[in-house]
Amino acid sequence: MLPAYARSFDVGVAAASFVVSIFALFRLVFAPAGGALVTRLGERPVYLTGLLVVAASSLATAFAQSYVQLLVLRGLGGIGSTMFTVSAMALLVRLAPPEIRGRVSSAYASSFLVGGMLGPVLGGALAGFGLRLPFVAYAVALVVAAAVVALRLTGAQLRPVTTGPPPPPMRLGEALALPAYQACLASAFANGWCNFGVRVAVLPQYAVVVHDDTWVAGVALALAAAGTAATLQVAGRVADSVGRRPLVLVGLVVTAAGLGLVGLSGDLVVLLALSAFSGVGAGLVNPGQQATVADVIGSERGGGTVLSTFQMAQDAGAILGPVLVGVVADQAGFGWAFGLTALVSLLAVGPWLRAPETLATVARKA
Repeated sequence: MLPAYARSFDVGVAAASFVVSIFALFRLVFAPAGGALVTRLGERPVYLTGLLVVAASSLATAFAQSYVQLLVLRGLGGIGSTMFTVSAMALLVRLAPPEIRGRVSSAYASSFLVGGMLGPVLGGALAGFGLRLPFVAYAVALVVAAAVVALRLTGAQLRPVTTGPPPPPMRLGEALALPAYQACLASAFANGWCNFGVRVAVLPQYAVVVHDDTWVAGVALALAAAGTAATLQVAGRVADSVGRRPLVLVGLVVTAAGLGLVGLSGDLVVLLALSAFSGVGAGLVNPGQQATVADVIGSERGGGTVLSTFQMAQDAGAILGPVLVGVVADQAGFGWAFGLTALVSLLAVGPWLRAPETLATVARKA
């Protein structure tokens, strides 16, 4: 709905697309500050503030009077989004028992996926009554979410039971020295590039170009989301029983195969099958890498900057992927463009081959 709303201010396609990109850009730029805020103030106040900032941004967006106002307000929403996503990850690290971190990460990812699937449907229905109404409804939903968090999550619940002074938060330099965290940054970048960037922005365009019908793009995205949703239900349990590392390794290879072969598929059935297959890859990668980050930090220490850097790697991939792949598609064709995407996913395999399995470390500490 946002690009259509932006076009109502008499701007072109590029300008309308930039309204979407600026949200991710502000998320990326503000991520270090968001991580520092979590470390200094704690997860709960940053989480609540982030939700309310996005709510205010969405409500103000509904009453924007110019394209410039719309651009600024969406950027502010990206700041709030970083605040609550980084603090939400920090909450998962602190509250999830180590033995079920994979399943908790799957549940968290599933909630985002369901919202991402239902949001455009409900927004499209509300848009029939005006393009501004979906933004008002989104603001109301965020205020309700903030109220639930404020009532159900108290500060006392977030403080671990300790007999001595709490250990200091993990520093970024300390985490960067660990091969497991290095691997998480590599897979986060690849995951953002492939699944949050190319799959969302480039795959629909390819589907329409090849098959000359807009419904193909919607079905391809829906099947990819379905593949992710179905896989998440199993991936979390596998991450907690077999290990995080094999899950991510398989997921990166599946993502590379699914999206890499898409650019060579001229048949509709093959295209749709590969779209679903690529979604399976995303469902395998997410729980394993997020549980590994939680294992690296540990429940007692926390590390807002460590988490925000992980988020930055994923956002950077989501921003750069569609742009660079789009350039390759224009110059050399979609086959080479999706081939580049597969290469990015495969390059992330290397760091994971060198990284140790963190589930074993968690089991020894338990």
